[in-house]
Amino acid sequence: MTELSEEDERILSYLRDRAAGGKRYFRSKGIAEAIGLTAKQVGSRLPRLDEHSEDVDIEKWSRARSTTWRVTPE
Repeated sequence: MTELSEEDERILSYLRDRAAGGKRYFRSKGIAEAIGLTAKQVGSRLPRLDEHSEDVDIEKWSRARSTTWRVTPE
């Protein structure tokens, strides 16, 4: 497994915590605001993080005004 950047780890940590608490649907903008990144930085990393995360499944769920991501604990 490749080493993840500090930003990648922050995104995964945020998603793990929220998914463990029962939240399943996220928007890049919401994640970005919570951890101090831009929505573009988050959105571009999520597909790659899905491949590297062993404890959450990240799936592109829908695209309306912005992409919604479904995150489920594995």
